[in-house]
Amino acid sequence: MATTLIAGAIFYRISTIQWVEGEKWQEISEDIHLQYRPVKATRGNIYSSDGSLLATSLPFYRVVLDPSIVSEEKFRANIDSLSTLLAGFYKDKSATAYRRMIQDARVSGKKYLIINRKHIGYQEKLALMKWPILREGRLGGGVIFEKVDQRYRPFKNLAGRTVGFLNEDQYGVGIEYSFNEYLQGKNGESLFQKIAGGSWKPLHDADDVKPEDGYDITTTLDINIQDVAESALLRQLMNKDATYGSVIVMEVATGHIKALANLEKNKKGAGYGEYYNYGVGEQGLTEPGSTFKLLSMLALLEEGKTNLNDSIDTGNGVYRFYDRSMRDAKTGGFGKITVREVFEKSSNIGVSRLVNDHFGTSPSNFLNYVSKAGLDQPLGFQLKGEAIPFFKKPGTKTWYGTTLPWMSIGYELKVTPLQTLTLYNAIANNGKMVKPMIVQQISKGNSVKETFPTEVIQKQIASKKTIQQLQSLLEGVVENGTARNIKNENYKIAGKTGTAQKLIDGKYTQTYYTSFVGYFPAENPKYSAIVIIDSPKGFQAYGGDISAPVFKEIADKIHAQDLELSPEKKSTKKQPSYASDLPYIQAGLTEDLQMLCNKFGISNHYQEQERWVKSRVSNKSIQWISNKVDNHQIPDVTGMTLRDALHVLESAGLRVQYSGKGRVKDQSLTAGTVASKDQIIKLVLG
Repeated sequence: MATTLIAGAIFYRISTIQWVEGEKWQEISEDIHLQYRPVKATRGNIYSSDGSLLATSLPFYRVVLDPSIVSEEKFRANIDSLSTLLAGFYKDKSATAYRRMIQDARVSGKKYLIINRKHIGYQEKLALMKWPILREGRLGGGVIFEKVDQRYRPFKNLAGRTVGFLNEDQYGVGIEYSFNEYLQGKNGESLFQKIAGGSWKPLHDADDVKPEDGYDITTTLDINIQDVAESALLRQLMNKDATYGSVIVMEVATGHIKALANLEKNKKGAGYGEYYNYGVGEQGLTEPGSTFKLLSMLALLEEGKTNLNDSIDTGNGVYRFYDRSMRDAKTGGFGKITVREVFEKSSNIGVSRLVNDHFGTSPSNFLNYVSKAGLDQPLGFQLKGEAIPFFKKPGTKTWYGTTLPWMSIGYELKVTPLQTLTLYNAIANNGKMVKPMIVQQISKGNSVKETFPTEVIQKQIASKKTIQQLQSLLEGVVENGTARNIKNENYKIAGKTGTAQKLIDGKYTQTYYTSFVGYFPAENPKYSAIVIIDSPKGFQAYGGDISAPVFKEIADKIHAQDLELSPEKKSTKKQPSYASDLPYIQAGLTEDLQMLCNKFGISNHYQEQERWVKSRVSNKSIQWISNKVDNHQIPDVTGMTLRDALHVLESAGLRVQYSGKGRVKDQSLTAGTVASKDQIIKLVLG
């Protein structure tokens, strides 16, 4: 009796759910299995200062199949052919394995089968769309080509750590991470259906919200200077078997970073890579050594208590401050020398005696000059992860009687290479201290979101007289002092060497942190730079022997390349003219070029519908001419922007190398000839 009652209750409940509450539960089921989910926006580009592409997102596709869609008749007739084509294309499994995978998915009712996780290019997508079953499209064959953007760097690892990355967990570094808010764009929203296995299949719906592409970032980097900096640094690191090195090149007047390179020996010790930003970050925060003597001389000269021609006795190279002995690099010492020679020869004793004599009873006055120069605070650099400088304060437990003498020569304090460079750049800039910057504009097409003008940190860090004296001292270091080895006849360099013993486990060791920082041409400075090389091996591990030659190599090449510094090399080549008053449009993606013309009210016409076109001017209008791209032939990319050319050529399986800037002027492989996978094609932009 009880069993009969329970069975009746169950039957009643099933009937109620099915017939009475059916519509309600159907709606709940649809809500569970249908969802509006985010559709990723295309990430913005990153450019160098001259418009060279440092990072972009190229579209690729993932091939997905709903095996239940195609009719039984077409499935049986075409599955073998499709499987054979897939096996030949992906080359990762046999035709039998592909047939079994698709057949099993169809039998089990699986509606979302990823055919292969390897992404394909647009030309490959066009080829697959002609294959059996797939040619029936989404509705007839169940095929879905899911667009997936992949980050691409035309210059590979050049400026790799500075350009940076951002992974799926939102962890990253460099510009990609620091400016992700702008680069990432705004995701759209599309209707998806949840299917077997927990996967989501996109559906077309009228209420879909299209994603908004990210903004483009224009940096201050010069790709040629970056290349020169990295190459020179790498050679010296390998030559001296050093632990790591860093180079920063900055434009004096603007504070624009033209190169930022960091190379570090990898864990296996088999080479060098860019793993950390030592120029800016916490791990690069260290005792700078003798390059800090510039600040000490600034304080002394500003106080008016010393003259460059005054003399001071540095003795036999050993001098005792309280309970510690300080030594000069020269065995036997420098004896009695002028204040100018103290700086040029980098006498520790000379600088420390001068500072201790004038500021020993009022060390806070010395620290005031540190603050005025902005060295005790972060610069507010545009990349995330900037380190906070460290300076001891008088009256605290860490301040000893020896602190001021050692601080005056760059010990018992910590600053980053970027902060040191900013100080020297201010001297080159006649006392005006500007904030270093690496991003100058955020934009999308012709619309500028934000620009970053040069920001002045301090209008004048010292009097005009003091600045001129400091400039004279820095030139003297190269003309007569510790950097005589980089003196040259073509132009003058001004700067200072630095060699600091490294503090390891609380003890100063015989390993060194070597540096050279300065600017050029000294008579009319345009660039400042700092070179750091940590823990070089071998004898003569001084800044003048290790870092200064790298500085000179970089300066020489910049001086040779920069037309402003070598006016006799200026080109007289005329720019090509373009018919009538129409914009300079040559070739590219049809929809982009048509949209551009329509936006500005320029008449433009099709002769035939094609994805890629070239332009021809006729009667004050633009006609689009087919520029067909065949997956088996070398495409014609002349006239295209670099981004479009990269997309077409990479999709065709070609490896791209390029030089110059602007649109593609010439290509090394003849259009229309047979293309081979991984074949190298060289582009000339202009």
